[in-house]
Amino acid sequence: MNWIHARFVSALAVFVLIVPAADAATRQQELDRLVTKYHQLRQFNGAVLVADEKGVVHKKGYGFANLEWRVPNTPDTKFRIGSITKQFTSMVIMQLVSEGKLRLEDKLTTHLPDYRKDTGDRITIAHLLNHTSGIPSYTSAPGFFQNDSRDPYTVADFVKKFASGDLEFEPGTKWAYNNSGYFLLGAVIEKVTGKPYAQVLRERIFDPLGMKSSGYDVSATVLPKRASGYEPGPDGYANAPYLDMALPYAAGSLYSTVEDLYLWDRALYLDTLLPAPLKQQMFTPGMNQYAYGWTVKPIELNDGKTKLATISHTGGINGFNTILVRAPDRKELVVLLDNTSSGRKLEELAAGLFSVLHGITPQQPRAPIGDVVWEVAGKASVVEAIARYKALKATKAKEYDFSEEQLNVVGYRLLGAGRVADAIEIFKLNVEMFPAAANPYDSLGEAYLASGNKELALQNYRRVLELKPGNKAAEETIKRLEKP
Repeated sequence: MNWIHARFVSALAVFVLIVPAADAATRQQELDRLVTKYHQLRQFNGAVLVADEKGVVHKKGYGFANLEWRVPNTPDTKFRIGSITKQFTSMVIMQLVSEGKLRLEDKLTTHLPDYRKDTGDRITIAHLLNHTSGIPSYTSAPGFFQNDSRDPYTVADFVKKFASGDLEFEPGTKWAYNNSGYFLLGAVIEKVTGKPYAQVLRERIFDPLGMKSSGYDVSATVLPKRASGYEPGPDGYANAPYLDMALPYAAGSLYSTVEDLYLWDRALYLDTLLPAPLKQQMFTPGMNQYAYGWTVKPIELNDGKTKLATISHTGGINGFNTILVRAPDRKELVVLLDNTSSGRKLEELAAGLFSVLHGITPQQPRAPIGDVVWEVAGKASVVEAIARYKALKATKAKEYDFSEEQLNVVGYRLLGAGRVADAIEIFKLNVEMFPAAANPYDSLGEAYLASGNKELALQNYRRVLELKPGNKAAEETIKRLEKP
């Protein structure tokens, strides 16, 4: 009798052990299926890692790290992570605060005495960290990418030329995302430590955490397992434009892997890198839900009602788009690193992956309507393409992605192909579909400029400013067009 009882208990124990394992396998398969669908629709190409409080739930590469050699993406493929770099810059600054080597209320000129005093005396380290400094962001300057992004600069020269502009607003009064601010933080780190920014990160973060596949990306370095960056073009993918990596610097210069970023995430639950009070301060949001190198805001899961508290950041740099989302309450993590400029779907995919973790049926990706419009415009005419767009929107709106950028991409493809009149018609349709959005008017204005119609171009750029006051590019274009 006791032996039978023992067998029953043993069998029950095996059942209890097997069921959670089966559940975990099912969940992993569901995560994989979701990412695979995004990949099949060319809305994601890269590496994924999903984790919960027990550890890694799913990690996998999708598509190719190098399209020319057909080298597959894997969990240890190295990607440029763009602005996810900012959280590492922020961590070093807070470590220096912890060590008494600087204070958050220090003026910029305290550590960079050569910086212009009329503005630098009013800007604090905290202003730089949370994007409230008022300094113009160099990546928003008209012509920067076309004219300067390939040229190397020293830190001092770059600060003088690109990060010392007249203030756009009084520091601390407004929020504006600012790469110049984080470039300056890198300069402050070098001044305070007496070491290059890349070396400081290696010594203070990467080596202590065992992040052996992370570092400052230098194009000349032969770096094993580095992904190439691509951008979608009229006939498929094209190699992303060259960018000198001295320019992103402390705002966006790092590379990493999903596996290393998992180590980073787990370390943030400990106090090994930074004392708890300063870590809490680093994660405390100010204006626009932005803390120090982190966005702190809830995301809505795919049941339409569950809100998940998250700490996150996205990144975008020539050919690469990235997102790292932490859900601290349950120690959940989603990391998505893409090397085909598929940034606009990353937040949507992350919400779907979190939904799976929470037992919620994920929203499936939708086919891009832009692909349909482009195909019809190529085989038939733009008139027929517009008719097809409207018919599908009326009958199959849930099956396709009808977001604003879909027609925008088609319009620029047509512009690139020299079909200016057709591009104008597509941009006009986008304005019709999204009359309250500024970007469609901006694109239409650009197309009218390409056609030589300055009057209609001016009309559309003025509409951009009505919808989005302070748009620098539109202001500059209007000034140019209004000159006699």
